[in-house]
Amino acid sequence: MMRNFFIHISNNEFLNNQAKKWGFFLGADKFIAGTTIQNVSKAVKQLNATGISCTLDNLGEFVLDKTEASKAKDKILSLLEAIEHENMDCHLSVKLTQLGLDIDQDYCILNMTEILDLAKKYNIFVNIDMEDYAHYEQTLTILLRKNYTNVGTVIQAYLYRSEDDLMDLKDVRIRLVKGAYKEDAKVAFQNQQEIDDNFLRLCKKRLLDGAFTSFATHDHHIIDELKNFVKENNLDQECFEFQMLYGFRNDLQSKLAKEGYHFCTYIPFGDDWFGYFMRRLAERPQNLNLVIKDAFYTDNNRLKRRPVITSLFIVSFATICCIKARRRKS
Repeated sequence: MMRNFFIHISNNEFLNNQAKKWGFFLGADKFIAGTTIQNVSKAVKQLNATGISCTLDNLGEFVLDKTEASKAKDKILSLLEAIEHENMDCHLSVKLTQLGLDIDQDYCILNMTEILDLAKKYNIFVNIDMEDYAHYEQTLTILLRKNYTNVGTVIQAYLYRSEDDLMDLKDVRIRLVKGAYKEDAKVAFQNQQEIDDNFLRLCKKRLLDGAFTSFATHDHHIIDELKNFVKENNLDQECFEFQMLYGFRNDLQSKLAKEGYHFCTYIPFGDDWFGYFMRRLAERPQNLNLVIKDAFYTDNNRLKRRPVITSLFIVSFATICCIKARRRKS
């Protein structure tokens, strides 16, 4: 029920508009690294100083206007320039619908090629995010791995076909996630335990295959099991990294980096953040507990004197706006 709730409000236009207006004032900057390249550069450098690398996501998706898609492309190109010139330890994550996939596939490919050409020049990796199932086949088609070695994509463990796709992409750098969209039972697991089990199984398979993989999870139980699996099988730690979202489980992020594991923080920035954040909560509703704990308590579980109100904002803001929206309709 919680998962469906967060997915539902992630697509609410009224809530998105209100979030853009009030979100950063209410504390959204704890999970979104500002709206500008300057903001995100500062966040990256702070994490780099602690031994953590980053991947940057200029938020935005489902673009239906070429002008908007072109602006998104130009911002991504500027971001690549900033990464190179400021010597930041990070790579990019991009969404094809932001670059015009829903307008014209060939147009999207042109935009993606321009990005990959510049990224190749600077030896920067680009990860193509996997979106909803309606765009799945197109994303794999536009992966462009025959022309570029600095590109990878995302596999979602809740899809039945994920294992077969991992086999097809065994020579491609992959980010492995559980999945954050609402998909039909014909193509995806619906039960959270089944999703978790499949995610862990696919993680182990990739470890044994030796292809570089980013394991994107906040679940410390899964992380601990993967750490033990690596030790028991004497596997090379150079072929994987753990990955978490900016602002989530900061203590665990630092701990893993200090233990010597490759660690990458996924940093989103920009105005179009509400849908992204709600889907992160939908992906694993337990993340809401992490938000509340991080907002109100210190690492040693003491109540903060002046706790930020981000956690209350997530629920109360959405609820109030839903009520207002219903009143307007009536």
